[in-house]
Amino acid sequence: MNAHDFDVLVVGSGLAGLSAALHLARTHRVAVLTKRALDDGASQRAQGGIAAVLAAQDSFDQHVQDTLVAGAGLCDAAATRFVVEQAPAAIDWLCTLGVPFTREDGALHLTREGGHGQRRIVHAADATGAAVQATLAAKVRATPNITLFEQHTLVDLITARKLGQRVQACLGLYALDGASDRVEVFRAPHTILATGGAGRVYLHTTNPETATGDGIAAAWRAGCRVANMEFIQFHPTSLCHPDADAFLISEAVRGEGGLLKLPPSAGGTRFMPAHDERAELAPRDIVARAIDFEMKKHGLPWVHLDISHQSPEFLHAHFPNILARCAALGIDITRAPIPVVPAAHYTCGGVATDLAGRTDLPGLYAIGETASTGLHGANRLASNSLVECMVFARAAAQAIATAPRTVPVELPAWDDSRVTDADEAVVITHNWDELRRFMWDYVGIVRTDKRLERAAHRIALLQGEIAEFYAHFHVTRDLLELRNLVQVADLIVRSAQARRESRGLHFTRDHPTQAPVVLPTVLSP
Repeated sequence: MNAHDFDVLVVGSGLAGLSAALHLARTHRVAVLTKRALDDGASQRAQGGIAAVLAAQDSFDQHVQDTLVAGAGLCDAAATRFVVEQAPAAIDWLCTLGVPFTREDGALHLTREGGHGQRRIVHAADATGAAVQATLAAKVRATPNITLFEQHTLVDLITARKLGQRVQACLGLYALDGASDRVEVFRAPHTILATGGAGRVYLHTTNPETATGDGIAAAWRAGCRVANMEFIQFHPTSLCHPDADAFLISEAVRGEGGLLKLPPSAGGTRFMPAHDERAELAPRDIVARAIDFEMKKHGLPWVHLDISHQSPEFLHAHFPNILARCAALGIDITRAPIPVVPAAHYTCGGVATDLAGRTDLPGLYAIGETASTGLHGANRLASNSLVECMVFARAAAQAIATAPRTVPVELPAWDDSRVTDADEAVVITHNWDELRRFMWDYVGIVRTDKRLERAAHRIALLQGEIAEFYAHFHVTRDLLELRNLVQVADLIVRSAQARRESRGLHFTRDHPTQAPVVLPTVLSP
């Protein structure tokens, strides 16, 4: 089988992946692989916006400080300042591409979100991700030097060591073509993992079906370190309705005055001031734990987020998509509150990288939610994720552009001569459901040593079953995603067990205080 030959492979088609592809396409032949359609990732769903210092009263130092406070002592100072200082240029780049950001009197409208001391969130109404993604996708499709491979699922990275070479490097990858149901070889001296996070490891999540930790798991199997995997951000306000999947209710709703209240059956009172002096504008981890506390205290299936005190005109202008989505379910947010619950939203840890997105494996880069750059620490500050995607996409592209050219290495075809078609898929379906439920119960917003032990035990059993299944049957997308989710679950649990304190997004009843010395959790294969 002949390999697909390119200069750069980009795995993932969200904001990070498409940004990197566009930067590289001027000088390199780029392949963009995505396991579903081009716009099926998490970037498409981002509502709130992109954080950048643009107002006269704002400053880089203030944005850095807000990020460090949210990160609870674990943000890397150099990475934080690097992203903050590059953020305005990233916004300028998007404006140049034609992203239709919301404007007011000719200038970009800036909103404020939880944890930010200033208005610095650039947005396109309440559907920023969709607007950015549509613009970049159109540019990618029109760029001759970019070849798009939709319905291609990453199977594994190909490394020099696996081929018996002494020098370690990433030489390419295997990907399952959903159309032909065959595993194909992709060869390139540079591979960028931009596959997003792993929210689908939990029962309740705002993430799309694609968020199965593919890049994190593949990099781990290839020998890369991961960092801070215990820090899973649970978005505090996800729409809770029996007839709808989890739908994120943007941070900006609270930024524009939305109040969290108990339902009338529990008194109907506002509760956030009792948990934090910043009330609804406290960082996400604090708000999520407060909601979790009140739900358990009063036996509630949800709490209420009320912004009905704002005028209908204001809500139509600022939150048209949220208003329409709720209206379709019979909720008029101009008159009634929104029922909300916390849901897994963002993977703050990931593959350890430097400030150019380089991993431990030469030739392999990780950017976006797949990576652990040091920016987010123990808790991501709202709207810092999209700007991180763009800043590190450009940094990785610049590093690749200056790297010396290498001679392609012959890669072996995928060998499936000793496997057969699976006679039933119930094993995959059952294990997927079991994994997501016990991760939610045992490794969720509040953890204990005993819960983590139970989760670790179940993960070990699942890993054995999946390894046996993987060895004997043809790979499918469902099998590959389950294999990756179980690997990521293992990394989350091991990282959580290693952190004997409560910090940021990791809260454990057995170790409720912060340790005097704070260090990142780094795992090595």
